[in-house]
Amino acid sequence: MSQVEDLWERLVRAALRGHRAAAGRTTGGISANVPSSLANNRDIDDILRAADEIQDEAPNVSRVLCEHAYSLAQNLDPNSEGRGVLQFKTGLMSVIKQKLAKREGGTIDRSQDITLLQEFYKQYRERHNVDKLREEELKLRESGVFSGNLGELERKTVQRKKVLATLKVLGHVLEQLTKEVSPEEADRLIPEELKRMMESDAAMTEDIAYNIIPLDTTSTTNKIVSFNEVRTAVSALKYYRGLPKLPEDFSLPSTRSIDLFDLLHYTFGFQQDNVSNQREHIVHLLANEQTRLRIPEGPEPILDEAAVQKVFLKSLDNYIKWCNYLDTPPFWSNLDAVSKEKKLLFISLYFLIWGEAANIRFIPECLCYIFHHMGRELEEILRQQVAAPAKSCMSDNGVSFLDQVIRPVYDAIAAEAGNNENGRAPHSAWRNYDDFNEYFWSRHCFKLGWPWRTNCSFFLKPTRRSKNILKTGGGKRRGKTSFVEHRTFLHLYHSFHRLWMFLFMFFQGLTILAFNNGRFNSKTLREVLSLGPTYVVMKFIESVLDVIMMYGAYSTSRHVAVSRIFLRFAWFSVASVFICFLYVKALEDNSNQNSNSTVFRLYVVVLAIYAGIHFFVSFLLRFPACHRLTNRCDSWSVVRFIKWMHQEHYYVGRGMYERTTDFIKYMIFWLVVLGAKFAFAYFLLIRPLVKPTRQIVDMDIVQYSWHDFVSKNNHNALTVASLWTPVFLIYLFDTHLFYTVISAVWGFLLGARDRLGEIRSLDAMHKLFERFPEAFMDSLHVPLRNRASLLSSGRVLERNKADAARFAPFWNEIVKNLREEDCITNLEMEQLLMPRNSGSLPLVQWPLFLLASKIFLAKDIAVESKDSQDELYDRISRDDYMKYAVEECYYAIKFILTSILDDEGKKWVKRIDEDIRGSITERNINVDVELNKLPLVIQKVTALMGILKKEHTPELETGAVKAIQDLYDVLRLDVLRFNMREHLDTWNMLSKARNEGRLFSKLKWPRDAELKELINRLYSLITSKESSANIPKNLEARRRLEFFTNSLFMEMPLARPVREMLSFRYVLSHCYCLYYHLQTRCVINFYSCSVFTPYYSETVLYSMSELLKKNEDGISILFYLQKIYPDEWKNFLARIGRDENISENELNDNPNDILELRFWASYRGQTLARTVRGMMYYRKALMLQSYLEGMITGDTEAGITPSETTDPQGFDLSPESRAQADLKFTYVVTCQIYGKQKEEQKPEAADIALLMQRNEALRVAFIDEVETLKDGGNKEYISKLVKADINGKDKEIYSIKLPGDPKLGEGKPENQNHAIIFTRGNAVQTIDMNQDNYFEEALKVRNLLEEFFRDYGIHPPTILGVREHVFTGSVSSLASFMSNQEGSFVTMGQRVLANPLKVRMHYGHPDVFDRVFHITRGGISKASRVINISEDIFAGFNSTLRQGNITHHEYIQVGKGRDVGLNQIALFEGKVAGGNGEQVLSRDIYRLGQLFDFFRMLSFYFTTVGYYFCTMLTVLSLYAFLYGKAYLALSGVGASIQDRANILQNDALSAALNAQFLFQIGIFTAVPMILGFILEQGFLRAVVGFVTMQFQLCTVFFTFSLGTRTHYFGRTILHGGAKYHATGRGFVVKHIKFTENYRLYSRSHFVKGMEIVLLLVVYAAYGYNEGGALSYILLTVSSWFLAVSWLFAPYLFNPAGFEWQKTVEDFRDWTNWLLYRGGIGVKGEESWEAWWDEELAHIRTFGGRVMETILSLRFFIFQYGIVYKLDAQGTNTSLTVYGFSWVAFAVILLLFKVFTFSQKISVNFQLVLRFVQGLSFLLALAGLAAAIILTELTVTDVFACILAFIPTGWGILSIAAAWKPLVKKIGVWKSFRSVARLYDAGMGMLIFIPIALFSWFPFISTFQTRLMFNQAFSRGLEISLILAGNNPNTGL
Repeated sequence: MSQVEDLWERLVRAALRGHRAAAGRTTGGISANVPSSLANNRDIDDILRAADEIQDEAPNVSRVLCEHAYSLAQNLDPNSEGRGVLQFKTGLMSVIKQKLAKREGGTIDRSQDITLLQEFYKQYRERHNVDKLREEELKLRESGVFSGNLGELERKTVQRKKVLATLKVLGHVLEQLTKEVSPEEADRLIPEELKRMMESDAAMTEDIAYNIIPLDTTSTTNKIVSFNEVRTAVSALKYYRGLPKLPEDFSLPSTRSIDLFDLLHYTFGFQQDNVSNQREHIVHLLANEQTRLRIPEGPEPILDEAAVQKVFLKSLDNYIKWCNYLDTPPFWSNLDAVSKEKKLLFISLYFLIWGEAANIRFIPECLCYIFHHMGRELEEILRQQVAAPAKSCMSDNGVSFLDQVIRPVYDAIAAEAGNNENGRAPHSAWRNYDDFNEYFWSRHCFKLGWPWRTNCSFFLKPTRRSKNILKTGGGKRRGKTSFVEHRTFLHLYHSFHRLWMFLFMFFQGLTILAFNNGRFNSKTLREVLSLGPTYVVMKFIESVLDVIMMYGAYSTSRHVAVSRIFLRFAWFSVASVFICFLYVKALEDNSNQNSNSTVFRLYVVVLAIYAGIHFFVSFLLRFPACHRLTNRCDSWSVVRFIKWMHQEHYYVGRGMYERTTDFIKYMIFWLVVLGAKFAFAYFLLIRPLVKPTRQIVDMDIVQYSWHDFVSKNNHNALTVASLWTPVFLIYLFDTHLFYTVISAVWGFLLGARDRLGEIRSLDAMHKLFERFPEAFMDSLHVPLRNRASLLSSGRVLERNKADAARFAPFWNEIVKNLREEDCITNLEMEQLLMPRNSGSLPLVQWPLFLLASKIFLAKDIAVESKDSQDELYDRISRDDYMKYAVEECYYAIKFILTSILDDEGKKWVKRIDEDIRGSITERNINVDVELNKLPLVIQKVTALMGILKKEHTPELETGAVKAIQDLYDVLRLDVLRFNMREHLDTWNMLSKARNEGRLFSKLKWPRDAELKELINRLYSLITSKESSANIPKNLEARRRLEFFTNSLFMEMPLARPVREMLSFRYVLSHCYCLYYHLQTRCVINFYSCSVFTPYYSETVLYSMSELLKKNEDGISILFYLQKIYPDEWKNFLARIGRDENISENELNDNPNDILELRFWASYRGQTLARTVRGMMYYRKALMLQSYLEGMITGDTEAGITPSETTDPQGFDLSPESRAQADLKFTYVVTCQIYGKQKEEQKPEAADIALLMQRNEALRVAFIDEVETLKDGGNKEYISKLVKADINGKDKEIYSIKLPGDPKLGEGKPENQNHAIIFTRGNAVQTIDMNQDNYFEEALKVRNLLEEFFRDYGIHPPTILGVREHVFTGSVSSLASFMSNQEGSFVTMGQRVLANPLKVRMHYGHPDVFDRVFHITRGGISKASRVINISEDIFAGFNSTLRQGNITHHEYIQVGKGRDVGLNQIALFEGKVAGGNGEQVLSRDIYRLGQLFDFFRMLSFYFTTVGYYFCTMLTVLSLYAFLYGKAYLALSGVGASIQDRANILQNDALSAALNAQFLFQIGIFTAVPMILGFILEQGFLRAVVGFVTMQFQLCTVFFTFSLGTRTHYFGRTILHGGAKYHATGRGFVVKHIKFTENYRLYSRSHFVKGMEIVLLLVVYAAYGYNEGGALSYILLTVSSWFLAVSWLFAPYLFNPAGFEWQKTVEDFRDWTNWLLYRGGIGVKGEESWEAWWDEELAHIRTFGGRVMETILSLRFFIFQYGIVYKLDAQGTNTSLTVYGFSWVAFAVILLLFKVFTFSQKISVNFQLVLRFVQGLSFLLALAGLAAAIILTELTVTDVFACILAFIPTGWGILSIAAAWKPLVKKIGVWKSFRSVARLYDAGMGMLIFIPIALFSWFPFISTFQTRLMFNQAFSRGLEISLILAGNNPNTGL
């Protein structure tokens, strides 16, 4: 039994000490396993951490600590009800028992625990010498000297903190234990001296966690608190005279005084951590704003009133506008009378409300309402002498803002969200965030009262919805507000009715003109006036849609809005009837020649008056220049009424106009587009169809092939429709074609104007390098006052040298970072590094890669030269860098010799220098110097430098003297031919010294660092023989350097000092940057910014097991990366000091190398580690800029003299530069389930903790789910922010309780929302987890943030768009396609959207938001379920509607990864297309479509939902064409018309089909791509790149993507079902099984592809073409191409898709999947039946079932037409033939049922069943043979019947699937399912057979591999397959 107990205890101990997966981290120990359900788990964790630490040196003391931790856990949860508490207690008790068992001696005397602790406390303190540690740290800090990896200072600080943390735990436990004894005994056990010691140690601990600014604690390490701007902000928040007094028992930290936040905390019951969080937030905002005005000075600096005023107006701008909109005064009486202190109080109150509002932050006007009433309460409280809790926040349990104010609203939202059936319910059936928010856009909101009247209907919680498919309504609930998202395509007309009216009316007008042969006479005019009825009818349709679309919101909408809808409906009803009546009467009168035209004149007058008034009103309301005039007339009731009738007014969408110049620019753009469109439409689409149409209408076709119902006596209407429908559809979408082309040209011109692509090669970079320092100083460096004076005074060289000196540290840091990223080799780094240029040489020293081999080339020119000096100089000067190399070589030799020689030697050097200069002046250098002897001189100098570069030894010194003497002899005897008589004394003296052997004997060995660096550089310069024209060799390094250097010449705002810049934060999805006003002191002044990154459960850091795991081909991720990045792999091995031929297994001997390998691989994937590294470059750049800018002015805070201005040594260890960077930049990764991952000990949690350890500025926000014992054990949700602590664990900074589960809507925006409160600064950059950044780009963030203050129109910028580079383009051909497509959009596309179109939105990342603007207006995304699935773009919609302005900037770029496999790409495009389908239904699209002026509306439509609708119209036009051809072929009309006239071969149809084909295959999509290539890569490279893409079958890919977008966009609007698809973003090294591809693409591509093939076959079989096969091919080639692409692209782009072994395995897997019947819990990946049920899940609504039924009716046309074409029926066209075909179809179904009869049912009569099946089969064959022999039925007819019955069966099947619940009730569902299985089996076989045939040929597989992957990987893949020959999976 004892052995069992011992084993149990060992098991528990092992579990508790669970080893972490992250390499380099110590085991978590028992302290790492404290359950989150223990409310005070932090104290327990600290105690157990200390117990782990002292376990080895004092096990008995460790036991005491464990026992105390156990008692704490027992007190917190006596019954062990929390999750994991029982296991924790059991394990901890087991550990305690182990400690007892290991104790030496007898029983334990518990009374001695206190004595034991206090003795150990003293011993531990003495052993670690705490006082000495503290003194050493202070001395080190004062000295400012740093060393080591993180610096000696950091090492000392970490060591001290660890010791003090353990001492604090010991002291805390000691205090707790003394409470259990008498006071006298306690005094005896703990003397006063020990108490004082413990208090002193505790004060030094700095235990209170802080985020950026230590406000609640003292800090000796954080320099932020010493900045004057921070001190002024903290001082301004202090309690001021006149405020009510707080109770005496109100607790405060001893480290700070009482402030405004304490008053608000006590009064309204805000959470403590919310108060701390917002205190730092406000201090941060005020400090940054103050620095933009000035840096406050003096011992007691004061915050400027202007800074407070700016923060006040910016923060409360939305509240002030809300009050004005509701005609309600703000709660302050007079803003001018509000003091600075009160403004700060109001700002603090607002942000405290916002910080604790949780999901209510998505309802900004609700926050305004809460702030309005709480502000009134605050005003009342301020009038009192003593502070009292606010009544609105009081309850029986105390004062709580969360419970009393936020929770009631949250509960109502949560109830509505719970009724949306996880997004499956119709949007119209439940209230989303927008509905709740828009309730506060009306004065009705004040009915809610204050405190809340929870009995109002606003808080009504809905009852559950009915599950009945015929009932779409729910139970008792409150209706929608202002807008209802009905699921219908009619939203496209409703939102953009002006576009459709414009297009329809122009089409009508052009058609009338074409039918009048282009003549404009009175007849044409009368017909053109028919546009009047068209207009009013379409307006009537709009008004009808207004009435319909508001259904569901009438009871809750404003009465004024409802009245407007019905008034407009009544007006347009009357107007349409009246104008149509007048026009008809006018036509009747006009046809009567004897009648006068009075009615016609009346019609013209009415129409003119109506049109005039309408255009005048539209002109006033839409033309920007007229807005001021109309606004001034708002006091006139008539004007207000007209404006109200013309356009609905909302709280958002007001003032959405641009200045006149911007309006004119985008108007001209669209006039060009529309001009081209209508010219194309008229001349190539409409006019050529006029003559054929007239002929068809006049024809009298009597004979039809089938029984005709509708084609007789209607002028062949269906024939005309089949001709015009595809043309009309192309007319509707060809606008987008012309937009694409013209916007591409416009974007090309804009890019050329902005100087993009000027440096597109290494050669260009080399040539322009000497201009880089000046450009850098002009753009990226802060302005220097003395720089311009140098130029004006003619000191050009001095200025150039100073520019180069200041440019060098930044350039060198860029190069070093490239080496750290393994993009370049060590040799390349040495050649790329630029000298400091701070020495005494009178020239600019350039990097060696520019000067390499130049000396040797110049030597050859000089030796071979027979020319004069001038000609020689000209030849050398043709290459500037050759000239620079010669000059530097000369001056460097002179300087070095002067530095190391004695006085005699210096005279020699001086003499030679003067003689050479004199010879040059006299132009006799070729005479006075033997140039052919230069190689000898270089040889001697090389020998000398080779000696001097080494460390000094006597032998080397002797050798150096000998080398100089040799150099003297060579120059004296062989080279120089000067006339020495003029200086004979000097030469004699030198000759005498040389003869005596004392010349140069007293050598000064170079010891100065600068001199040694110069010697090394000269040696490299004169020994480098190889050209460095191709350095760097790495393509990525080239691209980055080319873009960075090119951007130096682009226009960008001037950089402000770091201290003046806007602060910003990064939240792995958002960056926040704010700039400060430029000061005379050159310190860090710019906007502060946050970076924001949402993370869920993606890869953080690849583990070794993931890297080494091989797929079925024997390919691992590491192998893949080694082949894709071979040069970077070699550079990595060199960096860690390993041989390049080493295997990965040999790295296992070094944990550090393993960790480095994991990071190397992760930095090449789309991992969180890569993103974090990239974003932390912002901090590094800011530290460098801050450090060097502080040095420039000899900043007293930095303590650095101006002579050191270019030395960046130690910049990353400077406390001041770190503090400046932290004040301006914060990075928050919002890891939603990090707490859960920690509890489950997931490797992702350990990796995230490792990232925090490596990046001290990184913060992680997450939602912690805690089980509580309250109310029966409910969950509490807590939003937490943590950072890494000194023990390698998480240190909790803030913990803010939420009202409930924060995920009520879409996951990503909810994740962002909970963490947005932890961001800081004025800007926030949104960064996704698939992004990267580069150090050189981070240097430009200051310039980018200055864009917030530039003039971009009426509205200031609120979102700054940033260029992206897709870094996954080299992975595969598909990745290249996506990279190029995405690249053209994020550069050229967005360039035009921003300027001139002014409709750029936010597309996810990496845009920079004006943080305060957006957090006060709903946040950086929207979160309503499903409707906001594309959450990011709604931030752009919201910003635009709220008078924001979104710009785009291309001088800075951020890296981005894209999906690299076809399935990943399809899922992503499906998500985006589905998101656009949901956008169509949204109120944001409706309002933007309504409120934009006409031309901006066009831009907005064609660049958002219109793009997807045009894509769908492209496919529909193909369907219209093919079904039209099928109608003509099957009805016989086509043959009849062709017999009479050759009118179907017309230009219009050809033009239409060609346009459709070009759009279909992506030609128009490629236009921006091609022009982008030309702009940034050059014409030749662009052509080669485009041709290469064509050979890689990019056209197939783009055509396939067309189907993806069409399917998901259309299905989403019809049925919904849009959802987030996790694409994985991994590496494509895996073969995708046939089954998986079939599941994914069956309904989106394969079914539609088969339908097109069927139509083409029918047209080929029964259509009539004079031109024969050639005519058929030319007419249908685009259709065949599309069908083949849709059917086979997934297998064409599938790795190893045509390998025979894989094909065999795929077929086996597919048949198993197809035949497996599944059951409960079986997924679609395992069974066809489960998959089929999943595929039908999106059809849920009654309307959706009806629409599916209607769409499925098209399949019945095939049977109806083909049966009349059978030889058996002859010329009979009666309905009997069609009836007999259904009999035959029924017989076939009966036979199928017989053969598929369930074996389970027939188990008892198997023999009978088999007999019946055999007999049926024989009878069927006999009957078919008899019919062929005895009747006119032919074999061809049999195949024709199959062709007819297949689509019929599919149509019936589709209808049955749509009505699945009813079919199930009838009891025939299983039969339909069997038929569906047969269809899928047949379709799969038709696709599989060609794949199998191609797999027979090995070269096909080789070709495919080459097509998909680059050459290096292709070779590696071939080798790996050969080596994998013995793998078990190769047995086939």
